[in-house]
Amino acid sequence: MIPQLVIITGLSGSGMSAAMNAFEDMGYFCVDNLPVQLIPSFVHLFEMKESGIHRAALGVNIREGEFLNNFPQVYAQLRARGDIETTVVFLEAGDAVLQRRYSETRRPHPLGEGSVLEAVVAERLKLQPIRDVADVVIDTSDHTVHTLRAWLKNRFAPENAEQQTEITVVSFGFKHGVPLDVDLLFDVRFLPNPHFVPELKELTGNDAPVIEFLDKTPEAHETIDRFNGLLDYLMPMYQREGKSYVTVGIGCTGGKHRSVAVANALGKHLNREGYHARVMHRDVKK
Repeated sequence: MIPQLVIITGLSGSGMSAAMNAFEDMGYFCVDNLPVQLIPSFVHLFEMKESGIHRAALGVNIREGEFLNNFPQVYAQLRARGDIETTVVFLEAGDAVLQRRYSETRRPHPLGEGSVLEAVVAERLKLQPIRDVADVVIDTSDHTVHTLRAWLKNRFAPENAEQQTEITVVSFGFKHGVPLDVDLLFDVRFLPNPHFVPELKELTGNDAPVIEFLDKTPEAHETIDRFNGLLDYLMPMYQREGKSYVTVGIGCTGGKHRSVAVANALGKHLNREGYHARVMHRDVKK
């Protein structure tokens, strides 16, 4: 396999950070703001088997002082090599779009002096020689972060890469506090509570008698079916948006019975549907 090196550059505010994040999600070894004169040294990592690096993405921009002077020569040297596939991706956007983005973020343009529009025009002129040698030019004027990510993955993701969302289903007890990192939160405190059945009180939702108790209640069956249907609807859209991790919280009062059993059922369903889901029980031992 020929090592792949992608160099990401372009106009300030055109989405270079979003592009770097997309390459990182695709498994590329990413380094941002690497001085141009260090690129040849970095390329030596491809020659070291122990580095394990086969795909890398480097972000370089006009903030790097010697970028304009050194990049054309460095790029020519890389293209002359036959052992590395080098691709330059140049991102740009319309003047009005870049001006609006800077006004929204209130960040200063790296060229500093004058108005934002004047700085954008000046940067575009300075970077024209870099744009001229780029292999891929992307106008991000009409792109969102998500559509840019999708475009890059379609173009650069390895053919055998698994673009799979990691799903965590976590059970918890509301009396111990709601997890802070959940994306979806389901409350199952309306289900019959095994806690008030003497022979079930000391058991958990992992135990067969508790599972059988809930299985006998129509509302538990329908609740799990409806939750599964909602997850079946939402997960493909989370994947389409490039979300790498989704956490689903299932809460009952103490986090010992109902939430545990429901979380297990949802986790099994997700894995049967081909997702990579793991189940955690935060409060089951409390």
